[in-house]
Amino acid sequence: MPVLDWEGRAAVEGAHLRAPYHLLHCDNALSAGGPGEGNLLVQGDNLVALKALLPYYRGRVKCIYIDPPYNTGNEGWAYNDRVNSPVICKWLGKTVGDAASDLTRHDKWLCMMLPRLSLLRDFLRPDGAIFVSIDDNEAAHLRLLMNDVFGEQNFVASLVWEGVKKNDARFVSVAHDYIFCYARDKDALKVVGKWRVGKEGLQSIYQKVDALKKERGDDYDKISRGLQDWYASLEKKHPAFQHRHYSHVDKTGVFFPGDISWHGGGGPQYDIMHPGTGKPVKKPARGWMYPTKEKMLAAVQDDEVFFGEDENKVPNYKRYLHKTSTQVLASVFYQDRRAAMQKLRGLLGEDVFENPKDTGVLMKIIGVVTRDDDIVLDSFAGSGATAHAVLSLNKEDGGKRRFICVEMDENICANVAAKRIRAVINGYEVDGKKTEGLGGGFRYCTLGRPLFNEYSEIAGEVKFSDLAAHVFFSETGEPIPKRASGKTPLLGECGGKAVYLLFNGVLGDKSSAGGNVLNLLTLPKLPQAKSAKSVRVVYGESCELSRARQKRENIVFRQIPWEVKGE
Repeated sequence: MPVLDWEGRAAVEGAHLRAPYHLLHCDNALSAGGPGEGNLLVQGDNLVALKALLPYYRGRVKCIYIDPPYNTGNEGWAYNDRVNSPVICKWLGKTVGDAASDLTRHDKWLCMMLPRLSLLRDFLRPDGAIFVSIDDNEAAHLRLLMNDVFGEQNFVASLVWEGVKKNDARFVSVAHDYIFCYARDKDALKVVGKWRVGKEGLQSIYQKVDALKKERGDDYDKISRGLQDWYASLEKKHPAFQHRHYSHVDKTGVFFPGDISWHGGGGPQYDIMHPGTGKPVKKPARGWMYPTKEKMLAAVQDDEVFFGEDENKVPNYKRYLHKTSTQVLASVFYQDRRAAMQKLRGLLGEDVFENPKDTGVLMKIIGVVTRDDDIVLDSFAGSGATAHAVLSLNKEDGGKRRFICVEMDENICANVAAKRIRAVINGYEVDGKKTEGLGGGFRYCTLGRPLFNEYSEIAGEVKFSDLAAHVFFSETGEPIPKRASGKTPLLGECGGKAVYLLFNGVLGDKSSAGGNVLNLLTLPKLPQAKSAKSVRVVYGESCELSRARQKRENIVFRQIPWEVKGE
């Protein structure tokens, strides 16, 4: 397999493993809804943020979509597109060293992407998939890089998104981007089944047929010709255009004359009479699709067979549009990108972000991959389109999907992404017209101080409330119900667990062998859980209780720092 190499690669190999673990802090003022929704928007360098999230979500994410910088050389965007942001430059300087200043922009882009893609891979479930948007500037490099990280055998497809043509191009008007899709494990992905999407444009076809019926009565030949003329008048971008082969109408519905022959050849060759001429019709070379003449005649009786004008044409099988309302996800699709800009402008009241992704496109991609309460991750969140798409999908099909979004730029995260998500959750108004909110909620988080020092010990400046928030989130997957006061070791209850923390002398004894140890003296001081059935998970410096006693007390002990997830 071809190997991709570049200046600085050796320095960033394993950078995702060396990234320090940081705490997450929740900002209630920028959040919306209740904490139990499970949605997160994290502001900070996405490498550090992903490392902070990994203990909670490793192997749990079903779908990842990212829209990283395309590395076009354009520095005029709100979202810097040359990977020259202060955060990235600082990270490159630390990781690559003095040589970072000599790297080309392609080297820098690859140095930035490798550790982030490596971390993202760890988030995916075995049956999960990742989608990455890109254009020609880095498409060739990205394909090789993703082959390297995810394995060439896990490549699924290159989707081509056709947008608006640009007439100011010097040579060729490039009107498309790519979306590369890779599986975590393609064999596991195959078990899930086909990725099917609802066919777009069907409603407009049905409306046209209804209008033709009112105009032409029960003359289905005239109705069919009218439908064919209508298809011919459509622009290529019209959603109904792709279904123009459904060009005939009968009393049952809209259909196209499909192949009626035996798949693979060698089918039966019995005689079938033409209903008009009474003569045997021409047989398909591969034989009839129906194994017996009786079944074929039953299909004719049920009006499932479409005959030609006379017996010299092989009949067809009627394939009805209403019976095939879904299709396999197509690799090439059209969506005008200007619509996404107009939608964001309506939501926020001004143009604050260039080239946001289209929520309809993201809904289609996320919708074919995810179900129920699956988790969707976007570590280049930008304007928050992925979160918007997840909330819209849940509203549409009643799902409970959750999103995790990370955005590096503080201004964009707080004033674009968070503002957008709050608007679609709570509802918004444009030109006096109110749009109902989608419901739900999310937590706005920022990155705190590192939890562990270089010796894998809990950093000395970490407070009880900091470690408590991490321990509770790590154990339950949910934010701590309220900020820990440090006056009680009971942090809260969730999912059948009551979580306790013995740290910094919370029980009043700050000696080295005192209140941080679970023993016969500290055991009675543990507050009772609200539910007697809750497992009491106790984090502490050490445990002197026997395993039998722990079992009788319904206690699971985890030693600090070694059994704190994320270390």
